[in-house]
Amino acid sequence: NRVVSSPPGRRRLAALLLLPVLFESVFSISFFLPVNSRKCLREEIHKDVLVTGEYEISEQANTKTNLKITDSSSHTLYSKEDATKGKFAFTTEDYDMFEVCFESKSPMGTGRVPDQLVNLDMKHGVEAKNYEEIAKVEKLKPLEVELRRLEDLSESIVNDFAYMKKREEEMRDTNESTNTRVLYFSIFSMCCLIGLATWQVFYLRRFFKAKKLIE
Repeated sequence: NRVVSSPPGRRRLAALLLLPVLFESVFSISFFLPVNSRKCLREEIHKDVLVTGEYEISEQANTKTNLKITDSSSHTLYSKEDATKGKFAFTTEDYDMFEVCFESKSPMGTGRVPDQLVNLDMKHGVEAKNYEEIAKVEKLKPLEVELRRLEDLSESIVNDFAYMKKREEEMRDTNESTNTRVLYFSIFSMCCLIGLATWQVFYLRRFFKAKKLIE
């Protein structure tokens, strides 16, 4: 049997196409949250995208940590008071900037309570879907599950390229509109300068005639 391998250039191109999707669909971070402080994380996500997340916050005595997820319009998508460990999920309604905020409150004051360790794992798009559950519900075979995953991944890539194309068209239209406005403004400025120079010539000529400096 002969094994046919794809050209290196094609493999590299496929890897480059897949890497942005994989990196953008998984977001995992750990950080320390000082007492009586607030830290927020922001991320841009496309429209109609499933977002899931799992968080865990180390417990501290006399300390209460609140979690709140909002969009750019300050709409609350998820809120949890005295959060310690849990999961959340929501579907985006539009392309927007989403903000995940952790706020620590304690009556003990700063410097008396150790910082809390926050672990946050967010997924969206293909990575957020539970294909094991889909396989159980639709009774899919392992190969069919992988095909479904690849189909969703391909659709995500196509949507990303469609969005980038749309943004490129919007930027091109904006550049063309700006260039047109700059051209009209330049022509208007030149006309104003020419008119001002002409007026100065006639004014000075009349002034010199009045002073009998020229005929």
